[in-house]
Formats: sequence, structure tokens, C-alpha cells
Amino acid sequence: MHDTERIRNFAIIAHIDHGKSTLADRMIQICGGLTEREMKEQVLDNMDLERERGITIKAQTTRLMYEAADGHTYQLNLMDTPGHVDFSYEVNRSLAACEGSLLVVDASQGVEAQTLANVYQAVDNDHEIIPVLNKVDLPAAEPELTMEEIEEVVGLDPADALHVSAKSGMGVADVLAALVQRLPAPRGDPDAPLKVMLVDSWYDTYVGVITLVRVYDGVLRKGMRVSMMNTGGTYDVDGVGTFNPKRTATDGLGPGEVGYMTAGIKHVADCQVGDTITEQKRPTEAALPGFKPSIPVVFCGLFPVNSDNYPLLRDSLGKLKLNDASFEYEPESSTALGFGFRCGFLGLLHMEIITARLEREYGLDIITTAPSVVYKVHLKDGEMKELHNPADMPEPHEIESIEEPWIKATIMVPDDYLGSILQLCTERRGVQMDLTYAGTRAVAIYRLPLNEVVFDFYDRLKSASRGYASFDYEMAGYYASDLVKVRILVNNEPVDALNFITHRSQAEDRGRAILERLKDLIPKHMFKVPLQAAIGSRIVARETIPAMRKDVTAKCYGGDVSRKRKLLEKQKEGKKKMRQFGKVDIPQSAFLDALKMKED
Repeated sequence: MHDTERIRNFAIIAHIDHGKSTLADRMIQICGGLTEREMKEQVLDNMDLERERGITIKAQTTRLMYEAADGHTYQLNLMDTPGHVDFSYEVNRSLAACEGSLLVVDASQGVEAQTLANVYQAVDNDHEIIPVLNKVDLPAAEPELTMEEIEEVVGLDPADALHVSAKSGMGVADVLAALVQRLPAPRGDPDAPLKVMLVDSWYDTYVGVITLVRVYDGVLRKGMRVSMMNTGGTYDVDGVGTFNPKRTATDGLGPGEVGYMTAGIKHVADCQVGDTITEQKRPTEAALPGFKPSIPVVFCGLFPVNSDNYPLLRDSLGKLKLNDASFEYEPESSTALGFGFRCGFLGLLHMEIITARLEREYGLDIITTAPSVVYKVHLKDGEMKELHNPADMPEPHEIESIEEPWIKATIMVPDDYLGSILQLCTERRGVQMDLTYAGTRAVAIYRLPLNEVVFDFYDRLKSASRGYASFDYEMAGYYASDLVKVRILVNNEPVDALNFITHRSQAEDRGRAILERLKDLIPKHMFKVPLQAAIGSRIVARETIPAMRKDVTAKCYGGDVSRKRKLLEKQKEGKKKMRQFGKVDIPQSAFLDALKMKED
């Protein structure tokens, strides 16, 4: 079917937990995409982690055939997108492949920061947006208030909003009807040279790389020889088809259609997301604009607990990279932890997901070092270095200035909690740029150093607002700051995994906080263990773990006191010797717990 008038491509966008995947489930059910027996909750979330955490990590797509009231059958291509800020590049790609979007807003929660961010992305892509109020059957739902917010904050006409309950299926049929009536049909010429956008790619052990594509012009057929315009690779198409939601082979994909292509591609690295695919014999003139590549903002080291597992870790990271193009890694070594990898992520949740997948899918035990951001170090000889790892920081006398990344954060919070949120932002060196109101909710826009956000800002934000605040950010560029590297010494030996870079004004407090935590986390040894935090050669904080004392006088019953003293002196001598040669064992859990800075 290459009649583009009967095709609708749309994405479902919303804040976390507002019911995108559940709405997708109901649509699949109504259109008969799966039998009753195959239906399950969050049918498009096919990773175990997604199902457990109840979040969407990878954007998923499916084709639905919908019988409209006018008697025609329409082809609806649905993209279910993640809601979490760490995965906003997934949203961006999905939106580029569609003409319209369903904006799902939870009627009991109202408009949140992520809702706004996603709407702006949809508007940038010239989308027709249909607002959908979900969970209207909940006792806490306030549809009238939410409609006002949609008008004030998002600027959409709330009269067009559809009221649904994705869980019970109420009103979902109206959503399908609205898609057909309100969204524009895709445009494209089936006879023009082939022009296809590569939206996503992942690795399958049987067929190699599967690419998700959206056809703009021409028809993509099995047996064609195609080339990628950016990477320049040429391939023979083995198969094309659609997801409904299972993979189903078809003869070809015409203009406006979304589906998959397999072409015996070995590496996902050969498939740049946003690349244009065209026929080798009759190429299209201009490539599609593509996407901004996703740039990792948080870096940390991953090391195997057992060094024999290094090759397994290397292979596992390679396989994950096949599935997730936004994640980067390179080898590094550390004196305390041995050989491992320096990995780059889009945010802390992304980091958590990758480490959880390594542990779960590949059975690895791993140590993660403190997450850090990328600093730009300007040296006195005019050179500029990008610093991913605090251990590589040049000596202070070589440094002219250090720049750190800042973000522009949008925080939405009920008025009652505004004070504590503003205080939190100020503590984290934030600069207020704007403060407006939407109904009873404040919208605060702050410039914040990413370094301050990376640790536990999100957790603190949630606890300061009892879970009501929502937060979204975008990168705002690099600015110079007075930054120092704090080294942590255990028994006078530097532990490079615990080094961190921070603002000079907070270095002492942070160093002391880590030492106090380490003091409780490292078990007692037979000798005293000094813990120190140092900036350069200056020690700024110290704690001591007292020695564990064995009762050497236990076998003396009564008798002369000098005998006991002799035994104790002997023990003291032994401990001195041990202290010189003594090696301190730091348990695995201590690394992670020391880095989770809990502030009471």
C-alpha cells in the first residue's frame, strides 16, 4: 500500500510515568496487533530492566491497522518514546521520523518539566500535537486544572484535549479516531530516487544489524543495493518489513512508511543514526539533515572485581555499544583497581542501566568509580586538554584555567516547596535566570554546574519537594571556575578511584565527608589506618581508623604486672612493623557507599 493519504506517523511523548507505554498497549489491543494470549503489560518494553523499573529505555515502534469510521483502513505507525531526561536523544530521533505526536499528561500530576522539554522538541520538528489527558478515572485527577496548565505552560488549546484512561481503555478509541482526523499524512514520491532515514539500529545474533528506517521518497525493496550517504558503506538488502509489533517481512516499504531493513551489516558502528540511505544506481541528490550526535556528559571507570574477567567485560561493552550508540568507552588502568574502561554516559540513570545490564545479561561483577564530567583544562603553554578522569589532571602550576560544563535546568515545583528547592540550587552554586508561575506551580530556571547535579541532585530535589518537583536540563556551555583536585590517601597511599574534582570552596567539606564515610566502611585492621584528603601537597582533612586490639594478656591469670606489660609492648612492636608493611583491604561496597554523598 503506497497511498500516503492512508498513513499516519506519530510519537507518544510524556513525562516519566504518565502512561505512554500503557496507552500504546491499549492501541495495539484495539487494532488487533496481537492476540489476547500474546498481550501483556508494556508490550513494547522488551528489556527485562524496562519491565522491572517500569520505564522505557529504548524507543520502540509498531504498525497498527485501524478501521476508521469512513470505512477506510489506515496504517498508523506508532513510536513509543522514553520519558527520562537521560534518554531524550531517543525521543529526538523518534520525533524526526513522525509528522505528529500525542502529548500524554497525567491528569492527577499535571504538566511536568519533561512534558515541556518534549513539547519543544515536537514543535521544533513542526509536529501537529494532540493533547491527551490520561488517568482521568483516578480519584486524585483534576482534569480542569490540568487543562488550564496545558494552555498556560505549553500553549496548546485545551478544548482539543482527549480524556482517557489508558489502564481501563476508556476513550482510547477516540484517540485513534483523532489521529486519523487531525494528523497530516506524510508526503513523498514513490517514483523519485530512494531517500530513507536511518532512525535506530540494534544487533541481532541471527541476522546481524537490524536498522529501523523511515522512507521519504522511492520504495525500499529486498535485493536492492543501497549505500549510506555519510559512512559511504554499500550493502545488499536481505529483507525489509514492519513491526506489528512482531517483526513481519513485506515486499517493500513506500513513502511515509516506517519499518526495518536487514542488509548483512556486521557492526552497528557502520550505521550512523540519522544517516540517509539511498539506492546506489540512482542516488538521491541531497541527504536528510540527520541528528546532532549524542554527546556523553558523565564519565566513570568500570573495572571487573576479578581481573580475569577483563576480556569478558571488553566483549560485553562491545555488545552493549551495538545496542546503544550513545554510550562510549575506552581502556584505562588504575593502580588500585587494575585494568578497566573509562565509559561515557548521557546521565546517571543511563550509567545505572548500563551497569545493571552488564551485571544481569553478562554475569559480571563490576566496580564503578566516582562519576565525573568532562572539564576543559587550559594550560600555560596555550594548549587545551579535555579531562575525563580526575587522575589525569595536570599539576596545578601548569594550569592557566579550568572550565566546567554548565546546564540550564527547568524545575517545576508546587509553591509550598519552592523555598527548599531554591536553597538547594543556591547550595549547588546555581544562578537563577527566571522564576514564573503556572497556576499554583512555580517554574524556576537555573544555570547549574553539571558537576553539582551529577551526584545526587535529583534525589535531593525529590526529597526536598516530597516527590512533587520535576526537573529537566539541557547543556548550556563551558564556563571557567576555581576547581581543584582532591586526592584521598588511605594509609598514606593514594586511592585513585576516590579522587574527585570540585570547587575550591567545597573541597574541604567534601573531602571530610568522604573520609567520615570511609572510616565507618573500612573494617579495622591490626594497626592504625590514617585516612587523609589532600589538595596538592596540603592535607585538608584527616580521620584515623583505630587498630583492632587482640587481647594478648588473656592467658595470664593473676601473676606479675610486668609480664602483661611485656606482652603488650611486644604487641605494640609487632603492630609498628605491620603498619610499615601493612596493606589495607578496602571492601568493594566501601567505594560505592563513600561516593554516595549523603547530606543530613
